Amino acid sequence: MTTSRVVVTGLGVVSPIGIGKELFWQNLVAGKSGIDKITRFDTSGFDVKIAAEVKDFDPSQYLDKKDARRLVRFIQFAVAASRLAASDAGLVIGPDNANDIGVTIGSGIGGLDFLEEAARTLHEKGPSRISPFTVPFMIADMAAGYSSIILGAKGPNSCVVTACASGTNSIGEAYKCIERGAAKAMLAGGTEASITPLGLASFTAAGALCARNDEPLKASRPFDKERSGFVMGEGAGIVVLESLESAKARGAKIYAEIIGYGMSGDANHITAPAPGGEGASRAILAALKDAGLRPEQIDYINAHGTSTELNDKYETMALKTAFGDHARKLAISSNKSMIGHLLGASGAVEFIATVLSIQNDLAPPTVNYENPDPNCDLDYVPNQARKMTINTALSESFGFGGHNATLIVKKHVS
Repeated sequence: MTTSRVVVTGLGVVSPIGIGKELFWQNLVAGKSGIDKITRFDTSGFDVKIAAEVKDFDPSQYLDKKDARRLVRFIQFAVAASRLAASDAGLVIGPDNANDIGVTIGSGIGGLDFLEEAARTLHEKGPSRISPFTVPFMIADMAAGYSSIILGAKGPNSCVVTACASGTNSIGEAYKCIERGAAKAMLAGGTEASITPLGLASFTAAGALCARNDEPLKASRPFDKERSGFVMGEGAGIVVLESLESAKARGAKIYAEIIGYGMSGDANHITAPAPGGEGASRAILAALKDAGLRPEQIDYINAHGTSTELNDKYETMALKTAFGDHARKLAISSNKSMIGHLLGASGAVEFIATVLSIQNDLAPPTVNYENPDPNCDLDYVPNQARKMTINTALSESFGFGGHNATLIVKKHVS
């Protein structure tokens, strides 16, 4: 069977350090953090009072007034990022191509804010006052569904829910969809808006969050010895993936070529990664096999790097297992040091950062790396962006439930 080469032609990002690829990238390479005190609700009584919120987001720039008013935040983010990606790609969807363009957008949690509001309404006012939009705005697939409605994309449409790997899996599945000829182009990525009272309380109860409330800029410190948990983030990342033939026919700008996708399951624990990063290393090796690459052909790793004790230790071990001696030659960085953990959107936003790293030959820093940990002894591009040649890079995500997903991209050569 003939397969299509798949390229990245559009980038759309809504993040705690900027909306749009330009501002996001500018702040990322400058090491600017988006972590601060939570402003969306009163955190009195909460042990954790910090997060990476998306500031200055105006949904009316991307939606009509009615939708901007009623849609929940995770759907708003998805539509905004989808519009940004489609515009960046110069992709116009109409009757002639709608059936060939699909949407795959993942979310780890979905409309948690609407669920909380509905629960309060049910308790305080009774079942007759529940909104008819409760189910549509609560379920995770509606980001993909609504984005396809807004854009008019009638091709393959799906939602991947694999916790913190959702965005990466969504892009991977879209890549394979185009590769096998089921679509000519896909909008793919992830979205999340779970900085809510229930979201914050639940992750705190799980012991996952950092409570460095007095120093929010220092809170997320992946691979640092003093790391003490992740910081919740929110946002969305959407890319336009396209067959090379379609991109050339349109005269589209090509950012990079996606060449490998791997995934695995830990079969270990509902939240903790498999000891030694065993599952993660298998996902990395699967992506290398899919890409037809040797480990030493990878230049840069955009790490999951959550700033939790076990993830960072086991991720380091996984890289050593998968790459052997080459692991010490890799530049590795964690965007979560600045944007926090965007949960189901994290892999997609980090994939965009990976693509921009290749385009600019620049590895973003891991900020707050100040105290080396013997268990995390690789090159994490500490505190300053690094100019370097990046021909091929790998982005990896690992989610609660033992979901591991990796993507490989390279510089596009015609």
